[in-house]
Amino acid sequence: MDQTLAPVALTPVTSDERIQSLDVVRGFALIGILLMNVEFFNRATAAIGSGMQTGLTGANYWVSYFVQYFVTGKFWTIFSLLFGMGFAVMLMRAERAGRSFLVPYMRRIAALAVFGALHHVFLFAGDILFSYAVAATALLVVLYGRFKWIVLAMALCIGGGFIPHMDWLFGIAGGLAFFGLAAWWLRGEQRMKRFGKPPVIAFVHMLAGAIAAIAGAVSWAVPDTPPEARFGLALLGFALLTLGYLTMRYHADKAGRPWRLGVGIYCFAFFMMTGAGASMYFFPEKPAAVMTTAEAKKEKEAAAERAKARREREARIREETAVLSKGSYTHAVTLRTGRFGEHAAGEVGFATILIGMFLIGTWFVRAGIMEKASAHLPLFRKLALYGLPFGIGMGLLGSAIAMHPVPGSRGADGWQLAMGLQMLGNLPASLGYVSVVILMLHSASPLNKVRVLAPFGRMALTNYLTQSVVASTFFFGYGFGNWGMSRVEQMLFVVVLAAAQIVFSHVWLSRFRYGPMEWLWRAVTYWQVPPMRIKTPAIMPAVVTPA
Repeated sequence: MDQTLAPVALTPVTSDERIQSLDVVRGFALIGILLMNVEFFNRATAAIGSGMQTGLTGANYWVSYFVQYFVTGKFWTIFSLLFGMGFAVMLMRAERAGRSFLVPYMRRIAALAVFGALHHVFLFAGDILFSYAVAATALLVVLYGRFKWIVLAMALCIGGGFIPHMDWLFGIAGGLAFFGLAAWWLRGEQRMKRFGKPPVIAFVHMLAGAIAAIAGAVSWAVPDTPPEARFGLALLGFALLTLGYLTMRYHADKAGRPWRLGVGIYCFAFFMMTGAGASMYFFPEKPAAVMTTAEAKKEKEAAAERAKARREREARIREETAVLSKGSYTHAVTLRTGRFGEHAAGEVGFATILIGMFLIGTWFVRAGIMEKASAHLPLFRKLALYGLPFGIGMGLLGSAIAMHPVPGSRGADGWQLAMGLQMLGNLPASLGYVSVVILMLHSASPLNKVRVLAPFGRMALTNYLTQSVVASTFFFGYGFGNWGMSRVEQMLFVVVLAAAQIVFSHVWLSRFRYGPMEWLWRAVTYWQVPPMRIKTPAIMPAVVTPA
């Protein structure tokens, strides 16, 4: 009698199935995340995005400078790429097993959101896990969402936004519009019947770009138009026209669409940020010499609003500093709980950037580049050779313009321009860092000892959360109270903690298949209890059934 194998159940990845290069890169990224986060166990997270801390001198200054321009922004980008790679690995395994992917993945996202929310409230307000959960949901919309349901959800959010205290739904509606456009670019096959039959999405980009460019040109003829509006419209027009042209040229390559869309999303966002910053820096808005009473009143009100926003931000920083440096654990949890809603409401905007990274990471795996890294070393050499100098160089160029914002400058301080340059450089720098690690791993020299990071990376979730447990206990007032430790001492803390975690990861994984949190995450994802101890068989025999 003929026999066939029944569909294999979708189960957690076993040790033999893991892609070692991903684990090594993940371990490397964890060290970078700790280097970046340790500052905000000694400084209010409300100050994130405000550049280098002022008043530093000597070694503390140079440590802060190194972290700001060689670490900050690079390692959450690497983790975002890795998240996309993990998504692709799970998707490909589901395809090979002939099993549904969406239900387990939705459980995986839900569990990650819970982990992130609990992490934010009980340990550290600088959490990134909840952000990834929101972005992972957005990625599903981009990859699988039906357009009619996306439009319906947008309509419901817009309608709900008019309900008192529900205006945050407008932000979700805007995010859904963006995700719908991204889905159209990625999956749309419609073509124009004229003009050489370009993709419809390319025509839409070109049309929108032309309208923005014309509006920008007209704005120069309109007196008293703010410079940022003039330059903003011109830049938007240029960016959309460029995207339309590139879409016409490269949209036919379906396999390459994910990375092209990912790069396009990232570059578009930060090109606009950089352009707006440049316009404010080089062409600062100057108060009119003569204003009408109404104009003077409007300017005074705007200045008052800006001053109020600054005072509120400074008050938030003071409150967080006081609570975390001297307050009780109950006070800290209360503070973080109260601010979690604001944090969650802003995640849709951040997701528009993260899905770009996810798509690039997905392409790296589906194209076989990470699984067969040794066959793609020339690509990694190019990424390292060009990505690192360009990416780091953009940040250093920004540092020559501004290292932190000047209150009340309205962009004339160059801070937005500097941040835009640094953000534009973060993606190539991150790809360069990843490439260097891959090249080290496949080197015949002692550099291949970098593989020692693999167990550390396999337990990434456990180690990430453990870093917060240890750091919050060590630095915050309700623990050992070492808040405000110098930047040099913070680096020593990072070295000791990372080394201890690397050793612990090796010891733990010599006895167990997964880290504790990885085990829990997999149990929820696959809705079954995976074997933990190594002596337990990792894979159950395939079930053979008659045809």
